[in-house]
Amino acid sequence: MRNQILEDLKLAMKAQDKTKLAVIRMVKSAMQMEELNKKRELTDEEVIDVISKQIKTRKDSISEFEKGGRDDLIEATAKEIDILTTYLPKQLSDEEVLEIIENAFSEVKPVSTKDMGKIMKVVTPLVKGRADMGKVSSIIKEKLN
Repeated sequence: MRNQILEDLKLAMKAQDKTKLAVIRMVKSAMQMEELNKKRELTDEEVIDVISKQIKTRKDSISEFEKGGRDDLIEATAKEIDILTTYLPKQLSDEEVLEIIENAFSEVKPVSTKDMGKIMKVVTPLVKGRADMGKVSSIIKEKLN
């Protein structure tokens, strides 16, 4: 995964694709920062976590831009999200996510909202990086209520 990002960085430089180049450089610097913190090279799963955090940050930015009526920034940020999404594993469909959650419910057999953590513990490894965790969490909360 790391090598793919570095290779894409070179290709973006050659193609003079400024948007893609800027996004990949941001990901690369975020990866390097994480590697400095961990004092080792990141695994593919950790690289996916870094990219997911970058996407989440941009989604939060979009919601702020919408409040401010900044359509120009919304478009640019959406393009960045599209570029980042290409590095994530194939995303699960809503049906697949619901099926995973249903299986977790049958396995854990929750009785109240206090069991949210137990369900998330089962669901998270199966959907991490392949589904929006905020959406997954809200579906689980809804089912618990």
